[in-house]
Amino acid sequence: MSTTLNWDPLLQVVSSKLEVCLPESPADSRRLFHGRGYCYPGFERVCIDSYQPVILVTLFEEYEKEAALVAELWRLAAPQGYTGIAVQRRYQKRAPIEWEAGELLEAPMAQRGGLRFPLTFDRQNVGFFLDIEPGRQWLEQQVWDKTGQLESLKLLNLFAFTCAFSVVARAAGELEILNIDLNKGVLKRGQINHQLNQLSTKGIRFQARDALRDFKRYDRSGPFQLAVVDPPTRQKGAFDVDENYARLLEKLPACLADEADLLLVLNSPAHSEAEFRALIHNAHPGYAVVERLPQNPDFPDKDPDAALKMLYVRFSREL
Repeated sequence: MSTTLNWDPLLQVVSSKLEVCLPESPADSRRLFHGRGYCYPGFERVCIDSYQPVILVTLFEEYEKEAALVAELWRLAAPQGYTGIAVQRRYQKRAPIEWEAGELLEAPMAQRGGLRFPLTFDRQNVGFFLDIEPGRQWLEQQVWDKTGQLESLKLLNLFAFTCAFSVVARAAGELEILNIDLNKGVLKRGQINHQLNQLSTKGIRFQARDALRDFKRYDRSGPFQLAVVDPPTRQKGAFDVDENYARLLEKLPACLADEADLLLVLNSPAHSEAEFRALIHNAHPGYAVVERLPQNPDFPDKDPDAALKMLYVRFSREL
């Protein structure tokens, strides 16, 4: 059954963001409306993203007057230089994306400062996650701080997907990077992301491995002073945070340097921050949580425990 809404509160949020460009990079991709954080009653199943010059609307359930929403968004967006609006209906089989205002853009891109990331509007996941931007900023700062301080700086990027962390790290400084993901296709897209941004892939490897089951096949590539672990909550036949995350964290120290900085991520509304911290603490005595990174302000959430959890963890090997 479809849901009827007055779109005005949503449109006010979108309008306020469209009118205020970010001074550091006006074209940076960002979320214009985040309903899934339950901060906007009635709009919990709607998200709207800006990938200039296009807007992507994602609907997780059917609403009445969806066309009216698109028309109003187009009225707001066209004067700001946007050329089209696409709508993804997650409630339909295969989550199709259709262009419903303006013109189709053949090659949409996400943008982060001077970096660009090709998007795939023919798939459920377009290829770039906006919510984890604080994690990318953390990694960027880590590379800046460590470049030149260590003879051989190495980053392990587990569940690399399209390798956005790797792109950001290489753009920040010289280091070796090992990208691990079970999906060869997304790793290929990761290589393209480096090439598109004119970044050398010297010292960067892309390996199709199971992060847990194939650990022995890549653990000797370290020792790594930096690591990013950003697993799917549940990937059928491959990874489940309940069954596998603790086991992976138990193994991980075998390939880390004696002192290492880690970004550990949990994108599961069903697991609290306290549970995540306990999981890390129990996995190895060398782990110490330094802080939880702040949420991306474009992703407000009524319940911090349900939101994306990004923990900065310091590893120190006990001698």
